[in-house]
Amino acid sequence: MKNIERLVTAESVTEGHPDKVCDQISDAIVDDILKQDKNARVAVESVATTGQVHIVGEVSTTAYSDVSRIVRKTLAKIGYTSSEIGFDANSCGVLISIGEQSPDIKQGVDRSDGELGAGDQGIMFGYATDETKELFPLPALISHKLAKRLAVVRKENIISGLRPDGKTQVTIKYVDGVPTSVETVLISTQHDENKHLDDIKREVKELVVNFVLDEVAKSLTYPLNAHDYRLLVNPTGSFIIGGPQGDAGLTGRKIIVDTYGGSARHGGGCFSGKDPSKVDRSAAYALRHVAKNVVGAGLAKKIELQVAYAIGVTEPVGLYIDTFNTSTVDERIIIEAIQRVFDLKPAGIIKQLDLLRPIYEKTAAYGHFGREDDDFTWEKLDKVEDLENAVKEIVKNG
Repeated sequence: MKNIERLVTAESVTEGHPDKVCDQISDAIVDDILKQDKNARVAVESVATTGQVHIVGEVSTTAYSDVSRIVRKTLAKIGYTSSEIGFDANSCGVLISIGEQSPDIKQGVDRSDGELGAGDQGIMFGYATDETKELFPLPALISHKLAKRLAVVRKENIISGLRPDGKTQVTIKYVDGVPTSVETVLISTQHDENKHLDDIKREVKELVVNFVLDEVAKSLTYPLNAHDYRLLVNPTGSFIIGGPQGDAGLTGRKIIVDTYGGSARHGGGCFSGKDPSKVDRSAAYALRHVAKNVVGAGLAKKIELQVAYAIGVTEPVGLYIDTFNTSTVDERIIIEAIQRVFDLKPAGIIKQLDLLRPIYEKTAAYGHFGREDDDFTWEKLDKVEDLENAVKEIVKNG
């Protein structure tokens, strides 16, 4: 069958969105502790509402972390520095309710045999597609770039009168599995009360949407109609009250934004606020690394992987892949090659991806995947040759 059309939509949020505020605070705490104690066990969540932030969770560490200072510093960096915009980093209340990690969990993670067990049970997914140079789904890629651009034009005063909270959404038409056109773009951006909607629409279209779409279209290896789109800007007509004042925020409530925008499944566990012994985070990073290298090696045009863990157990209890009928070799060969090249035990993942570093705050906004940053080791195409050689050896030996 040919000319099969479908519409795929993805969304993103700015760093000032209340849920993302909480993700960044939680990961800033993780970073601060890991700087001092690489063996720390951290599981912290943040709640933000009008005038206050509440930090809860469990931590086992030799480090001292000034949590209140971290909260205020993170809020100020995002741009919440005045009660006039609904939240003030300097005057908001900070409540801290952090206890020690349960010994029942600790004995399963830090095992008596010296191995590192999985910090919890669960399933994690990884995904990659060749539709962009980042090997990342186009709708999610554009959504993140729009959200980040909104922050840039606000902070650099390229567009005046904008405030930190914002959301983006992009709908792309696919024909026979290939993106062909941008159908709809939705931008919601918080703004000052004296900023006129017509001015916002005009400036956002020119300085945010067209700027990003032109940049992305140039990077693609196929034609994309990025000009005849429908644009919706602040559809309710006004977005003055935003951030934690407009909607309570919570760590881990934007898990699809954090991953693949809905183009692939999600295991359910969030990433932010967790040290890498938690496989919700580290195994999801590892599977993105695997998926990207499989596609980079030309073994499939796109691939989704699932891995499962049991708490306290070192080896994964399940692994499967789906190449959506795009593989160049049998999927069983790809699985065997993956198992030869990648160590998916928690300790192996942490070592291979060098995850005991304070790199997590910057992952907490604009997506954990599809970004070009040297600290994002799971985005590196450093196992392509190993996979190619493994496949050749498996095929040769029958």
